[in-house]
Amino acid sequence: MPLTPDLESGDRSHSLSPVESVAQISVILQDTDPTLDPELASLARQAAAEGIVLLRNERETLPLGLQSVAVFGRVQYDWFTVGYGSGGDVKVPYVWNLIAGLRDAGIAVDGELAGVYQEWCAQNRPSHSGTWGTWPHHFPEMPLEDGVVKAAALRTDIALIVIGRAAGEARESLREPGSFLLTDDERHLLDQVTTSFERTVVVIDAGNVMDLSWLSDYGERISAVLYAWQGGMEGARAVAGVLAGELMPSGKLTDTIAFSYEDYPSSANFGDPDVSHYAEDVFVGYRYFETFAPERVQFGFGFGLGYTTFALEIEKTVIDSDTLIAVVNVSNTGTQHSGKEVVQIYVGAPDGALSQPARRLAAYAKTPELAPGEKARVEMSFALTDFASFDDSGVTGHRSAYVLEPGTYPVFLGTDVRSAVEITAFEVSELRIVQKLRETAAVKAETPFDRMVLARDAEGRAVVAWEPAPTASVARAERVRAGLPEEVSPTGDQGIVLDDVAAGRATLDSFIAQLSDVELAAIAHGDITMHSPLGVPGNAGVLGGVTESLRAKGVRPVTTTDGPSGIRIGAYASLLPSGTALASSWNTSLVEELAALHGQEMVHKGSDVLLSPGMNLHRDPLCGRNFEYFSEDPLVTGRTGAAVVRGVQSAGVSACPKHFAVNNQETNRTRHDARVSERALRELYLRGFEICVREANPKTIMTSYNKVNGVWAHYHYDLVTSLLREEWGYEGCVITDWWMEDDVDPDFPALTNNAFRVRAQVDVLMPGGVKTESGPQDYADDTILTSLQQAEGLTRGELQRGARNVLGLVLALTPTIDGRSSSR
Repeated sequence: MPLTPDLESGDRSHSLSPVESVAQISVILQDTDPTLDPELASLARQAAAEGIVLLRNERETLPLGLQSVAVFGRVQYDWFTVGYGSGGDVKVPYVWNLIAGLRDAGIAVDGELAGVYQEWCAQNRPSHSGTWGTWPHHFPEMPLEDGVVKAAALRTDIALIVIGRAAGEARESLREPGSFLLTDDERHLLDQVTTSFERTVVVIDAGNVMDLSWLSDYGERISAVLYAWQGGMEGARAVAGVLAGELMPSGKLTDTIAFSYEDYPSSANFGDPDVSHYAEDVFVGYRYFETFAPERVQFGFGFGLGYTTFALEIEKTVIDSDTLIAVVNVSNTGTQHSGKEVVQIYVGAPDGALSQPARRLAAYAKTPELAPGEKARVEMSFALTDFASFDDSGVTGHRSAYVLEPGTYPVFLGTDVRSAVEITAFEVSELRIVQKLRETAAVKAETPFDRMVLARDAEGRAVVAWEPAPTASVARAERVRAGLPEEVSPTGDQGIVLDDVAAGRATLDSFIAQLSDVELAAIAHGDITMHSPLGVPGNAGVLGGVTESLRAKGVRPVTTTDGPSGIRIGAYASLLPSGTALASSWNTSLVEELAALHGQEMVHKGSDVLLSPGMNLHRDPLCGRNFEYFSEDPLVTGRTGAAVVRGVQSAGVSACPKHFAVNNQETNRTRHDARVSERALRELYLRGFEICVREANPKTIMTSYNKVNGVWAHYHYDLVTSLLREEWGYEGCVITDWWMEDDVDPDFPALTNNAFRVRAQVDVLMPGGVKTESGPQDYADDTILTSLQQAEGLTRGELQRGARNVLGLVLALTPTIDGRSSSR
């Protein structure tokens, strides 16, 4: 496979992004090192393929085998590889399109029709204004005469229609044709093709969920449907491999696909530029649908077909010391194809004082590839206490505690949430306090709202009811005062360099004691601008050794680069499958293996910190950045994110989970207030981060732009200090998303902007400049040094605490394979 762009190829098999201009292409071609690790490319293809979800396959239409196929839809050439913005803007040396991929897989593609599309696409290149956030959601379709379609039907056996969608950073999906909905031209194309062909396959090339209700209108005329989450540079080739049967489909949905947008419980409270009330509370995604509206589900959470069938046999279930262990034998009962299966365990709960979803995911495991007749033994386990619920109102008599209410907790096993059947249950004889905590980041009393709860009608059916979301009852100021750290007495320069600390010749505190207030303040911000000259060209920003005096003491600059689908720098880099594609594989070992190779690529390209993985939930299908994130479920999110972190950090560099926290819409994202109950916050929106922190120990974490219950995340003491650091035990470095909003600490007026941030233990403002009315500026403010001089202002101990977190990151980054420091 060529590892450089082949712009003259008749297939355009390695063409660049369809929205790039000729000028951009000429600049890219000047790069002299387009070589990518072939092992990384191969594993990226496998991961993309395992994330593809087969939603329908009537009459064994797929795999295509030796059948000839006529491909319709311009996306066959203008393939969407990834979503928009910093999460996907990677300088990639090649991109497969679908026609090239099908031919590579040995599929007999109708050349006459492909030629018509190729010529039209070449003359009608997609374009946009170039303005940030105005990228196209779709590309207008090529008009087709009925005669062209009928002629193709005489030459070929099967039709394949490709429909593409994209969204991204600052680019929400819209409830409009061409985004969430089909266009009239796409509907007309479906009508034309399904009228002329006996069997039609539809491939959805997208990063977000789109409306699929139209599938019902066509019945068996659409005999197979693949949801191909954006798979990066190898994505179209992965789709071709699955269609051909070279690769077996094994992906499962990480989101519920409902019949209409209005069916989603978030739909009434999404997209307001100022405030979103998370009124659905803990009833997000399948938690809502399986409890209240199962009839509104088109394709359920965890669903996905293969080219073969499987049987599950329970070998045993054991409860041992608060852990449930299930051993399952999985057999491939088909006769023709191999495949992998995902075994899923869900847990229900009794009705109690706290409303509970009908089912919650407890554990999952993916089998190895099994040949027909082959069997695998799968063992899964989970802690019973994982299903304790957080009482944020005191309704159980134990406010701010995780409790298990008395009753029967049924356990379900299956291959998706809907098909799972009860296999056992565990009993809780009396109310059990699992963990007593303290109120954190609660809803403000001045901004109340009602939240969804479970009620029962006269027949015992679940119905939606409402109650006021609990509001804050604890004053923040005293908590902050009680948590102020002690100061390390300044010593002045003692000649200690950071390598002395690394070698054990000096303590970190003795190094920090040397630092002046000016140096401590410098550590608290990045190198003022993106594309810092202290890092590799095209970097997102540099932190750590950002001044000459710090570098003289051995504090090396730490280079950050955008992710998560690749390394966004000036040089060529791999474009990997989107977050949703990776999660849809339900294969954490594969994700970790891919991330480990990606970490090695970071070392070679000069990146120390990859701003990845994206960890926010798919609360609503219209969120533009859903492609970067993993799932509507926090367990899938946490386990997949932890796999990425472990893999990346195995190379001696750092991953940086983001956006902490509750970044679930792009509309007015820097000013938007996400108002969410403490229970939903802990059980859903923070749970994935918590799993990732506890299982993978990321060296860096990034805050989000938005407010959480009235406080910007980069100032949020409750989230960053009380919860992340004190409750979860996180000891790493916390950075802002790029730039931040001005504000004054409501309890300590001497703290503004960066001083306010440092008190929250958000260690570094990235990239370090100041955001003003006219836009970001390349200078640092003086609020930290000014606050140090004021009553109840910032303390030197707080600055030293932040420096300790940053320097810990610098020390944790290991040398590269050629002996140079990975912190440049």
